Amino acid sequence: MGPLYPDFINPELNLLIGFLIGIGFGFLLEASGFTNTRKLAGIFYGYDATVIKVFFTAALTAMIGLFILHYLGWIDITATMPTTFWIPTLIGGAIMGLGFIIGGFCPGTSLSAAATGKIDAMAFIVGVMIGIFGFIFTFKDIWENLRNSGKLGKVDITEWIGIKEGLFIFLFTVIAVITFIGFQKWQDHWKKKLSQDDINDLGI
Repeated sequence: MGPLYPDFINPELNLLIGFLIGIGFGFLLEASGFTNTRKLAGIFYGYDATVIKVFFTAALTAMIGLFILHYLGWIDITATMPTTFWIPTLIGGAIMGLGFIIGGFCPGTSLSAAATGKIDAMAFIVGVMIGIFGFIFTFKDIWENLRNSGKLGKVDITEWIGIKEGLFIFLFTVIAVITFIGFQKWQDHWKKKLSQDDINDLGI
C-alpha cells in the first residue's frame, strides 16, 4: 500500500491506516471463504468460479476508477508506471499460478489462513519465504540476466497493442462478462455431477 495523502497524513498515521486496512482485508478474506484452499483451487478444476469473478471485478473497478481519476487530472497514472520486462513477468506469473494450484493459497490468503491456525497455510508461508530469500541470495549469480530480459520501457498494454484506453476498458469488460457466464456454466455443470455432501464440503 502506498502512502495516503502524504502532505496531510504523517507517516505514523499512514502505518496505522495500513495496519487497519490489512486487518479488514484479512477479515473479509476469511468471511468470504477465501482462506479455504478448495476455494482458490476450484478455479483451476472448474467447480468454483468465485475467485475469477472477484479478480475480474477488482481489476475492472481499479481500472475504471484510475481511468476516471486520471482523466479528471486528480492523479497521474504515468508517474508511478514501472518499467515493463515481459519475459520475467510471464515466467513469474506462471510460477505464481503453479504455486496457487499446488498450495491452494495466494500470499494474502495464506497469511489470513495462518492467522486462523491452519497448518497448511503456515507451511505455504514457509515455502514463500524460502523462495523469496532463495531468489535474493542467488539473484546476481542466476537470475539477474533473466530479470532484465524483455525490456519494453515504461509502456502500458494500450500503448503496446495500439488502442485507446476507453476501448480497452470496454473490451476488457466484455471479456469479463463472457468469462463470468462461461465459468458459471462450467461450475453448474460440475455441481450436477457432485453429491450434496460434496457441494457442502467444497463450499459452492
